[in-house]
Amino acid sequence: MSALHGRVHRYGDNVNTDVIIPARYLTTSDVAELAAHCMEDLDAEFVKRVRPGDMIVAGENFGCGSSREHAPLAIKGAGVGCVIAARFARIFFRNAINVGLPALVCPEAAAKIQSGDELVIDLGSGRIENRTQGESYQAEPFPKFLQQIIAAGGLVPYTRRRLATR
Repeated sequence: MSALHGRVHRYGDNVNTDVIIPARYLTTSDVAELAAHCMEDLDAEFVKRVRPGDMIVAGENFGCGSSREHAPLAIKGAGVGCVIAARFARIFFRNAINVGLPALVCPEAAAKIQSGDELVIDLGSGRIENRTQGESYQAEPFPKFLQQIIAAGGLVPYTRRRLATR
């Protein structure tokens, strides 16, 4: 897997799926429409600031609340390359992988990284380099099969490719 480069957007603990993508936008599954409202109720300026490849870093229990797939889709659609948190809600973590959005668990990184920091992430090894602070952190790397799902763009494209090679 290739390295990711991006700038950090930092949030705290218990970022709920209702603030990642408010329920009033759940009438669509259009990724561009979801992305246009990503983080709207928590950070109204997020979609104006985020650039392709940027990262979200948060504390404990990121993605808690509803089990909607719309939340990681909105984040990915907004151009976010990776979410790093001290801990994820289990269903959010699985939904993120299913849509091809890397979600790294790294409490040390989540505690030290600040908004605006520039990161380089090697998803294959789980290494997070904070170029702004001159530090590096070690997240638990994804197992090979999850790396393959993420690289394929999610579970559905991964499965289609696997079935096509049979």
